[in-house]
Amino acid sequence: MNRYCFLADQNAENERIDKYLTDYLKKHSRSFLQKLIKDGQVFVNGKAVKNNYRLHEEDRIELTVPEPLQTDILPENLDLDIVYEDKSVLIVNKPKGMVVHPSAGHASGTLVNGLMYHCGDGLSGINGVLRPGIVHRIDMDTTGLLIVCKNDQAHNCIAEQLKEHSITRRYHALVKGRFKEEEGTVDAPIGRNPSNRLKMAVNRQNGKHAVTHYRVLEQFSSCAYIECRLETGRTHQIRVHMSSIGHPLLGDTIYGGPAVKNVQGQMLHAKVIGFIHPETGEYMEFDSELPQYFQDILERFQNGTIKI
Repeated sequence: MNRYCFLADQNAENERIDKYLTDYLKKHSRSFLQKLIKDGQVFVNGKAVKNNYRLHEEDRIELTVPEPLQTDILPENLDLDIVYEDKSVLIVNKPKGMVVHPSAGHASGTLVNGLMYHCGDGLSGINGVLRPGIVHRIDMDTTGLLIVCKNDQAHNCIAEQLKEHSITRRYHALVKGRFKEEEGTVDAPIGRNPSNRLKMAVNRQNGKHAVTHYRVLEQFSSCAYIECRLETGRTHQIRVHMSSIGHPLLGDTIYGGPAVKNVQGQMLHAKVIGFIHPETGEYMEFDSELPQYFQDILERFQNGTIKI
């Protein structure tokens, strides 16, 4: 346990406590500190407060930060495709069918299991024992590039860039139908599907702001090969947005897409990722080839031997 007790300085006047603590305790993320506050672990002048509490100079702040829990996740040699690595971050090219972190029904074989084998203890701990190093995710059946953070400073930096929507994320997908326009934008909030809590949906009442830009790379008789650029990063964002405009992803039967023979799940690949390096401050960008299964399906559409 790490115990903190200090007085708010003059710069704290009228500032939210979660924001103040994030600046004061730089090794912890704002979301982590917000959870401590929500759990009643942060006291001001002897009383538990909420995240929106506004501080005053010389308020007495007390909090206890628990030590990280030991994890039972076993390292596994999964022969990860590491595209880039230094002491702060690594870029991994995730294959189809791999879950990012352990969850119900997926205790092993996840990206985290492989990362623990590759990095040992050299992963950020901000997201807890089940998600070391993980600062963002892609779905199990989505392939492509992910940033993994190797320390908390890098994690906070990348998380802030994600929050500010400054990270470059471009995906390639095969979707149903032909487009009348060469490019467009879907600006529609995404939240839980009110009739099926296991799915997401465009939810204008309770959804969160979500924007996807797309452009057509190639059109076929019954589908299109497109690139999507994420401005935000909501759960299933591309899958939901493209379905909402009548162009569900091929293979994405959950959101209305047609099945593709011998292909599991949606035809979606996280092709490009770019960000400001947490240590050097330089912009870095990485590109990845389409996985072989995706190339094969695309070539069959190009030569007319497959139709949807």
